[in-house]
Amino acid sequence: MNKLDSKARAQILHLLCEGTSIRAITRLTGASKNTVTKLAVDAGRACAAYQDRVLRNLPCQRVQLDEIWNFVYAKQANLDIAQAAPDDAGDVWTWTAICADTKLLVTFLVGDRGTDTAITFVDDLKQRLTNRVQVTTDGHGAYLRAVDLVFGDDVDYAMLVKIYGVDRASERRYSPAKCLGARRGAITGNPDPKHISTSYAERANLTMRMHMRRFTRLTNAFSKKVENHACAVALHSMYYNFVRIHQTLKVTPAMAAGVTDRLWEMSDVVEMLEAFEARNEKAGK
Repeated sequence: MNKLDSKARAQILHLLCEGTSIRAITRLTGASKNTVTKLAVDAGRACAAYQDRVLRNLPCQRVQLDEIWNFVYAKQANLDIAQAAPDDAGDVWTWTAICADTKLLVTFLVGDRGTDTAITFVDDLKQRLTNRVQVTTDGHGAYLRAVDLVFGDDVDYAMLVKIYGVDRASERRYSPAKCLGARRGAITGNPDPKHISTSYAERANLTMRMHMRRFTRLTNAFSKKVENHACAVALHSMYYNFVRIHQTLKVTPAMAAGVTDRLWEMSDVVEMLEAFEARNEKAGK
């Protein structure tokens, strides 16, 4: 089963978006591993292009930024002993921007955790907004430079720095030390203290870990190529924004933000993918 019809494509994409591994999907559907992988990459490219086009002129008022860690091929500490590791192997970070009101995943960027990547990410965010917004980030220093360079004074920016205690038990388990509290501080403008929070962004990152198998910790389901990793994030973003109903909103984030007026099905995602493929074929790509 290598040539997939639209129904099979929708089924496979839905399984991918619900955190099912590629090998499990091959057992469930009969499609080959290469077929599933190619579909995931093609769908990711189409989802990235579609959202880049439609997630514009957004009426967001409060945006929370965060980063989520993963790795490609091998962890950074193991690259020296990894065999045939590609140039882009190692630690990789997915930067995310969540609208606190609509829960829309406004934009994301897969890259390193450096200042240049932060600037690119924040600049892309600004291009999608219509209003002056309140931005909240964690204490990562790259945000200071990025927000200042991109927004200047045209933003209400605050930073939430969490304070962790020394927990010797954490040395024997795969979890962070206990959080003892948080320090909130205004950086630029006049951010509302009641809304200085990164809780929605952190919860959205948990959703990413739950809905993408390659984000599951302590498994062998990690990405082997950074492009495949980015395509998986793009597919998840499409599913999260347009298909999956948010429990507190009772609609999808895209509906809440006015990006679409209807609930999407996976068949709609496949239809969008097929239109993307047809355009590329016509253009000779």
